[in-house]
Parts: sequence; C-alpha cells; structure tokens
Amino acid sequence: MLRVSLRTKLALVSLVLLVLPWAGYRYVSEIERFLLESQRQSLLATAKAVATALHERPRLMRLSTPLRTVTPAAPTISQEAAREGGVADGTVAPVETAVPIPVHSDRLPDTTPVHPEKELASLLQGAERGDARFWVVNRDLKVLTVVGSLKSAADEEVVTGRRWLAWLIQPPPQDFDDSLDKAAQATRPEVTEALFGAGAVRVRKTRDGRATVISAALPIWAADNVVGAVVAEQTTNSILSVRNVAIERLLILTLTVFAAVALVLLGFATRLSSRIRRLRDEAEGAIDAQGRISRLAAGSRAGDEIGDLSRSFSTVLTRLGQHHSYLESLASRLSHELRTPVAVVRSSLENLRMQGVSQEAAVYVDRAEEGLGRLSRILSRMAEATRLETSLATQERERYDLAAVVRDCVEGYRLAYPHQSFDLRLPAAPAFVRGSPDLAAQMLDKLVSNAVDFSTEGVAITLEVTMEVGCQRLSVSNRGPALPEAMAGKLFEAMISMRPASGGGEPHLGLGLYVARLIAEFHGGRIEAANLADGGGVEMRVMLPVA
Repeated sequence: MLRVSLRTKLALVSLVLLVLPWAGYRYVSEIERFLLESQRQSLLATAKAVATALHERPRLMRLSTPLRTVTPAAPTISQEAAREGGVADGTVAPVETAVPIPVHSDRLPDTTPVHPEKELASLLQGAERGDARFWVVNRDLKVLTVVGSLKSAADEEVVTGRRWLAWLIQPPPQDFDDSLDKAAQATRPEVTEALFGAGAVRVRKTRDGRATVISAALPIWAADNVVGAVVAEQTTNSILSVRNVAIERLLILTLTVFAAVALVLLGFATRLSSRIRRLRDEAEGAIDAQGRISRLAAGSRAGDEIGDLSRSFSTVLTRLGQHHSYLESLASRLSHELRTPVAVVRSSLENLRMQGVSQEAAVYVDRAEEGLGRLSRILSRMAEATRLETSLATQERERYDLAAVVRDCVEGYRLAYPHQSFDLRLPAAPAFVRGSPDLAAQMLDKLVSNAVDFSTEGVAITLEVTMEVGCQRLSVSNRGPALPEAMAGKLFEAMISMRPASGGGEPHLGLGLYVARLIAEFHGGRIEAANLADGGGVEMRVMLPVA
C-alpha cells in the first residue's frame, strides 16, 4: 500500500492554487482581444484622418487618364455594405475584378502637380508613428509613396530587458520580413475594397509568417470619384508586449503566492506531523520491553483533535498502569494470603495423623498432604518470580566466566537427572560476560528443566557456549516435539505453559521461561526459541553481551 505523508498530501492540495494562474491567463487573453479590437479601430481612425487630408486633391494621385463618368463594374460585395465599415472579423471577401472603375464626375480639373511625391510624403509624415507604415495607391493600382516602418526600436529594448523569461514567454518578433511588394500589395483585398469606396480592416501575417499585421485601408475621394486609397499598417507587437508584461507580473505574483502558501502549508504539516510523531513516541516509550508501563505520557493541552487524542492516550495508559500494578502485586498478595490457611491445613493434618487414623482414612490424609505440598510449591514459585523482579532492580553486576558457570551446573544436573544424559560443548577460552553468576545458574536451571520435560527419552540434551560478534551465545537444545509457530512469540511471557493439564505431577504455572527472560534482560541480552533445522526438537538461545 502506498504511504503518503501529511506534507505530501498538503502539497498536492496546494496544487489547487494553479487555478489562479489559469484564470489570470484567461483574463489576460480577454484583455488582449479587447486591445486588438481597439488597435483596429484606432488604426482605422488614423487612416481616415489621412484620407480626409487627401480628399479633393486628385492632382496628387498622378492619374493616367482624366476623370470621366462611366458605368462601374459590379463588385461581388455591395458598396452599401462596404460603406458601412467592411466586415466584422477584420477580413474582406475577394472581388471578381482587381481594377476599380471610378464613378461619375468629370467636374474636377486634370492638373499635374510639380512635386506630388514630396507633398504626399509631407502629409503622411504628419501622421507617422514609430511602429506604423502608411502608403498611398491610386486608382491605377500604382503605389505612390511609402512612409514609416513596421519595426520599432522601443520594442527591441523592452524585449531585451525580459530575456530571462524568453524560455517561458514568447517575446514579440522583431526580426521579420516587412518588405513591401508594391505590385502585390496594391491588389490586396482591403485595398480593393477601399478603391471601391468602402473602408476595410484586415489582419494578416507578414511574408515570413512571424509577425501579425493589422492593415486599414480607406478611399480618397475627389468629389464623387475614388481617386486612390490610403493604407495604414501596424504590427500587434505592442499588444504582445503589454500581454507579456501582464503575464510576467501574473507569473511572478503566482509564484510568490504559491511559494508563500506552500511554506505555510509545509510549516503547518511539519508541526502537525511532529505532534503526531511525538504522540507516537510517547505511546511507545510508555511501555518497556517487558510490557510494563514505565512512563505515563502527559496529555497535550491543545484544543484540537490531536490534543483530544493525546489526552485519551494518557487516560488509557493511566488505567492500564493501574491494572498492571494490580496484576504485578497479585502474585505476592496471593502468596501472602494463602500461606496462613495452608499452614492451618498442614497443622490440622499433622494433628489428625498424630491422633491416629484408620488405614482407610490414612489414604485420604496422604492425598491431602500431597495436594498441600503441591500448593506450597506453587506459592513458592509465585513468590520466587515476584522476589526476582524486585531484586533485579538492586542486583549488582560483575564480570564472570559464563563457560565455568555452565560447567559447574552441568555436573549438578547429571546428579539431579540420573536418567538424562547431557552433551556439553564449551570454548577453549573463557567466555566473559557481565551480570550475576547466581542468576545465570538460575536461568540455566529453568532452561534445562524445560528441556528435560520435553526431551525424547534416551537422547542427550546439548548445552553449548560459543563466541559470536559482540556476544556469547548459550544454547540448550533437546530432541522432541517441535514448537508451534503460534507459541514462538509468547513462550517467555508469564503464565504461559505448553504442558497438558493433569491432576498429578509437578505443578507448572508457566513462570520458568518467564524468569529466564528476566535474567537474560538483566544481563543486557535476549532469549529466543526456535525449532531445530530438521524439525525434530527445540533450541533455546540466550545472547549475552561480551564483557
């Protein structure tokens, strides 16, 4: 199962903030569309002003034929529609003829100017902008003059100042082909529309397709005749520059807000996870390796859910501690309370025997004394475990040879268990550990007693001391029934026994291996049980640190 930390989850939640730059970009796109429409209207108004200045000046158009009244050819779009301002989307429909035919009047004089180019250039320069180009075409489709350029040095400076964002925000193109093919430009749709008497605006690409140009064309009138057209052109680089500035500011603002929110969320998640981790450590540290509640966690004073959980843990641990203290003192209390009635029963049986009983009654007296003896041994073992737990806290440690203790104990086992053989394997060098040799002998007694009870008759019990990395290993193995897997982690707990319940025999409360575990932990080691490799027996291993 995939584990995701609180900080990762909050970081994923913070990605919702990405909707802010998306909304901002949509807003900037709408502003860009609005500015493009404004630029169209502005350029159309500029072209109209220039055309107005050129009205009633047919001599500047250098016409090849004098003005006369003719019947015009029918265009594909109505002049009424053209006079209403062209088409809404900035494009114009093509016409069937590229050569407009002037209409009506021969009232205007056909004079030839002395310097028409200079006069046209002077009029166009009055309306010239830094990034706009103006040119005039007459009704003969001849481009008379061109003023201005589509490239702007100011835009180059702006773009140069933002080169660090060029990888993310595409700057307005400055190196584009703005050359003017006079023959081709004079026959463009918007020019054709203007020569038919209607203004038109068209959005087109440059010859290399890198820049976008807005072209506005309006007719030049002489009385009722169209004698030419003025065309104003401008790129959308200024709009792109404004858009890029807006996107740049939006990006910086978004990154700043996102970083600030991420830091706040990270700090909040770190504090939240540290509180949960501290609560976990307090809960784990409250219970020691023996299962005792050694330290009660103080409940948090916070008023949130984690504070409530901390106080609940503290309450639960307090109750568990009280219950565990009761269970720990239960054995000593039972031992103390039962000794008096046991002594009364023993003295009563002794008095009864001294007064003399029949042979049939003597059998029942013997059974009562046997049961009383078993009860006394149970109380002694309960008291032994209780006294051991208490004495371990004050027991002094010393350096001793574990191999020598095992050797001496095995000599006694051979006398105590005459029908059981023992295989002793000791190292040549001393096996020094730190602890109590008497407690080590008591631990070995419990292990050997358990091995004798479960050993196959006629098969020796093996006791071995070996040196391992940083520790001495004492192992007691016997051939016999295997250890159930369910008992592997519970065998060394108190009141756990695998012996079948019976009415006779030696009483067992499951305290022997529990005492062995207490002694091993007193030495700073550990004890474990495992089945032999072939499954035909059990091995008890005690790992004690080297002194």
